[in-house]
Amino acid sequence: MGHPADLDRWTEVDGYIETVVLAPDPVLEESQAASRRAELPEIAVSPAQGALLHLLARTRGARRILEIGTLGGYSTIWLGRALPPDGSLVTIEADARHAEVAEANIARAGLEGIVDIRVGRALDVLPGLAADGAEFDLVFIDADKPSNADYFGWALRLTLPGSLIVVDNVVRDGTVVDADSSDDRVTGSRRVLETIGADPSVTATVVQTVGRKGYDGFAVAVVEDHRPGR
Repeated sequence: MGHPADLDRWTEVDGYIETVVLAPDPVLEESQAASRRAELPEIAVSPAQGALLHLLARTRGARRILEIGTLGGYSTIWLGRALPPDGSLVTIEADARHAEVAEANIARAGLEGIVDIRVGRALDVLPGLAADGAEFDLVFIDADKPSNADYFGWALRLTLPGSLIVVDNVVRDGTVVDADSSDDRVTGSRRVLETIGADPSVTATVVQTVGRKGYDGFAVAVVEDHRPGR
């Protein structure tokens, strides 16, 4: 986390963006409120970040989206709204209680016919998707950070050339530069960035972010012409 004065200003700017650039959205606001009432961890993307995910999915023309880490379904709604009527979104959530909250939020958003919630450890669920021949145009990874590189590997198996892979929380208040960190979230972030950087089958960058969620960042990768594991 940055200096408290910085966080206050970043939060103020986020509020300004939400008021001036983003339209009011009662469904998304109720999704946030329902997650707070259920005492879910307050780790979902911010409204501005959710809008970015929505725009990335629309720009890609995504028809099939995979999300690893559902929480209360806030980012799921942003992504699901980017899909065409015949699109589909598979979202994986390890915690059954979180998935229950997400299911209600997704239904309130009218996306229950598009979103398929899979409850279980992602590393247990992903092999089944691959076995079924699932392919996705966009993968959003926002789950336990120590497993990020493993999730990225599965994302490569489940995507096509031109697909996008987005990994959240890879900067971690700048601690990602600490090679001696004993925090497994930091080492997980370093591992996934090193994996991405060494892989010729993707072209990628990292966008640092500040806002009400503090100082962090997204890794964004475009899949090149490859078929790993196929």
